[in-house]
Amino acid sequence: MTKQTKAIPKFATEAQERAYWEKHDSADYLDWSKAKKVTLPNLKPTTKTISLRLPQHLLDSIKVAANARDVPYQSLIKVWLQEKLRTH
Repeated sequence: MTKQTKAIPKFATEAQERAYWEKHDSADYLDWSKAKKVTLPNLKPTTKTISLRLPQHLLDSIKVAANARDVPYQSLIKVWLQEKLRTH
């Protein structure tokens, strides 16, 4: 059984459309049961540059560990931070 949906109105501006969808449920206009999953392989999460002061010996040790794994040291730091967050 196909769900009966309302016609989506035409909008003059993006702001008008945004205001409309803030007050209306899209499920009344689209049959989400027919939606298909998509993958966006080139989509990257937004990143923020930070400045982090580390003792030189600590940075050197991180670089050695990264080199042993053949990965950039900044990538290794991100992996280690993510792993630590998952354990808490």
